[in-house]
Amino acid sequence: MSEPKASAPDRRSFLKQTSAVMLAGAAELSLARGAHAAGSDLIRVGLIGCGGRGTGAAVQALSADPNTELVALGDVFADALHRSHTLLKSHEKIGPRVKVSDDCLFTGFDAYQQVIAAGVDVVLLAAPPHFRPQHLEAAVKAGKHVFAEKPVAVDAPGVERVLAACEEAKRKNLSVVSGLCWRYDLGARASVQQIHDGAVGEIVALEASYDASLPGKKWPMVRETGWSDMEWQLRNWYWFTWLSGDHIVEQAVHSLDKIAWVMHDQPPLAAESLGGLQARQGPELGDIYDHHSVTYDYPGGIKLYFRCRQQVGTSNDVSSHVYGTKAHCHIEGQRNKGGRIDTRSGEVLWHYTGPKNIMHQTEHDEMYAALRAGRTTNDGKFMSQSTMLAILGRMASYTGRKITWEEALKSKEDLSPAKYEWGPAPKIQIAIPGVTKFA
Repeated sequence: MSEPKASAPDRRSFLKQTSAVMLAGAAELSLARGAHAAGSDLIRVGLIGCGGRGTGAAVQALSADPNTELVALGDVFADALHRSHTLLKSHEKIGPRVKVSDDCLFTGFDAYQQVIAAGVDVVLLAAPPHFRPQHLEAAVKAGKHVFAEKPVAVDAPGVERVLAACEEAKRKNLSVVSGLCWRYDLGARASVQQIHDGAVGEIVALEASYDASLPGKKWPMVRETGWSDMEWQLRNWYWFTWLSGDHIVEQAVHSLDKIAWVMHDQPPLAAESLGGLQARQGPELGDIYDHHSVTYDYPGGIKLYFRCRQQVGTSNDVSSHVYGTKAHCHIEGQRNKGGRIDTRSGEVLWHYTGPKNIMHQTEHDEMYAALRAGRTTNDGKFMSQSTMLAILGRMASYTGRKITWEEALKSKEDLSPAKYEWGPAPKIQIAIPGVTKFA
């Protein structure tokens, strides 16, 4: 989703909804025809969440396999949906395979259900993170392969739902591929393999950061006359914890995921943090922080020192470091030119010199190649664990207290609104460390 400037969203007519229901049978036939779409069978793709990332994912999905078609689009907002549809149809490479009829352009809170029922084989989930558990559950229940953008939830109950859905996907032999794209970067894969093979020795300490400016043109927020609180928050979803999870969850999860990968996805014991909202100012602030500094405690006395910030005019640093008894590894390398391992004296022991790739494309390339070979991929465990790692950091920042992994997993904090309707929205309340309670 983005922040398009349109009036209140429209709902599709009864006729359109009826057409979607009739297509549900086609979805079942699609699954029966071959869950893996092995060989040269046409793979029909549906997109849920038509903002910039969703539109990009659709291009990458169709670029990954020449016998794919985009057949359904869904978004809560009609203007976002039609803008994405126009961009995709006009794309030089994949435009001819964008075959979305008017009856398969769905809007509203139930658009995801209609896309899933529109005869698709694969669904791309790119709506705001809050909706990921709900959309993933529905896709797996209907027997669809899934590409799920990161993060996959904004609270612990959401992570639990995702884990359960991914287990069901395993039983149904369905693919669930994660948008945590660094796991698909060739250089990062080589760096992590070096670490796992013992090139740095025993791990002593970990460091990661995601220091950046404000994301794109998302700030300041826009509010137009006639928008309800719910529409205003959804169109500016990034700045509300219930929708994005805070930038530590929505964006910085990438850096945390690289460390989780190094640690074989073993969870930490606990986390303690400081964070706040300091530099971002304006009449409409939302409720996410603009900086976090988290220390995660791992077994064996290993600590991860992690920080992230979104403040204009500050220096940027997106990097991950592993310090061992033998050497140090910079996973991405300077300016992402390839990872390197060096000694304390600066002697370079290893430097990635292999091929470069576009990791966002590779995750789709590998997904469809596996489906063609009759195999499935399930990234459910690591995408859930890494999302929870970021949520734990946010919990520690918001409360100002040390929180264990087990406490975080059992948290009852559910950020869902009472209703999904065009009216009231969750109350804006910026967390105050020492005052905000852990739930």
